[in-house]
Amino acid sequence: MLLLVVSTTSHANHQLNEEQKLGELLFQDKKLSLKKNQACASCHSLKPADGKNLVTHWVPGFVDPDNVKKGTAVSKGSVAGATGALNAPSIAYAAFSPLFHFDENEGLYIGGQFWNGRASDLSEQAKKPFLNPVEMAMPNEWAVVERIKQQQKYKHLFWKVYGINLDETPGNQVKNVPRDETPYSVLNVFNLAAKAISEFEKTSTFNKFTSKFDYVLAGKTTFTDLEAKGLGLFNGKANCAACHISKVTVNDNGELVPPMFTDFTYDNIGLPRNVNIPNNPEPNLGLGERSDIAQADPEGLEIGKHKVMSLRNIALTPPYGHNGVLATLEQVVHFYNTRDILGTVSDNNDQKFGKSGWPMAEVAENVNHDELGNLGLTEEEEKAIVAFLKTLTDDYQKWGRDNQVPPWSSIPIGSGEPRTARSNSSRPFPGLGTFLSSK
Repeated sequence: MLLLVVSTTSHANHQLNEEQKLGELLFQDKKLSLKKNQACASCHSLKPADGKNLVTHWVPGFVDPDNVKKGTAVSKGSVAGATGALNAPSIAYAAFSPLFHFDENEGLYIGGQFWNGRASDLSEQAKKPFLNPVEMAMPNEWAVVERIKQQQKYKHLFWKVYGINLDETPGNQVKNVPRDETPYSVLNVFNLAAKAISEFEKTSTFNKFTSKFDYVLAGKTTFTDLEAKGLGLFNGKANCAACHISKVTVNDNGELVPPMFTDFTYDNIGLPRNVNIPNNPEPNLGLGERSDIAQADPEGLEIGKHKVMSLRNIALTPPYGHNGVLATLEQVVHFYNTRDILGTVSDNNDQKFGKSGWPMAEVAENVNHDELGNLGLTEEEEKAIVAFLKTLTDDYQKWGRDNQVPPWSSIPIGSGEPRTARSNSSRPFPGLGTFLSSK
């Protein structure tokens, strides 16, 4: 009963403004898909997946619950038989990803949305599933706007938020209208709908900062010996923090920035092909599959590289990797540790998969051999890293059963919004310790 009360209270404290409320409605609206059976929330559920353990029963991971429960790698589309070819990543903390860009100093692509960064920001990301034939499958922007216009709640909110009378937006019954023939007012409504969704995705619904790690950072509780050992290995011998940055940083304005556990870059970690994806599609080339990057990269140095995703809530989001080939956190850590030394098996259906061998990398070009593949970790050290990764799960006050962090505990760090926490904040970081570095 207490958990239920806390959950209700927590949701009530998410004081959404009118634009965010509009985004919340659009995010969950299945009527905006071709067959009226898919929404953003279908692949990024606001509800717990109710998976195989207590935590996934109580805490949402903002991924496809079917994938969590069944171990499937990809999501169903609106059209029967249609599926994606990539594992839908969590939308949690996606708001913190910078705009997609090439960093001249680092010589790396950074930021953006999706596994290949093809959407520069959240608003651009929100547009694409509506029109993707294997996702929501709407034929064009005008068709989406027509569905929006059919609902009174949207007429009210578009007027209240944007001063737009949807009844004055031109109607259209033609399925395939070229984009350049679509009236500006229609495209404007479509773009504003995506913007509203992105504003909802910036709220504390998705960006909670309530993991055990955050409570430790705030000095409210402490790690177990195994978790502390895992953190040490994460930052040291295992070198996870090379890409999944675990340090609180201080930006140019002197503001403290909690770790996102990603550097927002792109990498080819040598994942094997997942032959269980429906129709066994050709491996996705990540950045290298984008025509704009292929043109700028004649040497093919970006082929096979996918985005380094945040590890926050990683325990809630199986299966893992852009193709969902790794089933558990234990398997992920073991893969990073032994990829290059364990031996070889044919594919991920082999009974010896991950036990005595791994299949070859699905994309052989540009595999990272410098930072993973032969980490020299013992079995106990792998377990310690997994224990630490589980401290990154939000809503610790609900599931942690920690007397130092009772269910009514407040957010330990910042505001739960995608902005930095000022150093003179009313919620300081008394537990900084080894977590602080300047950057």
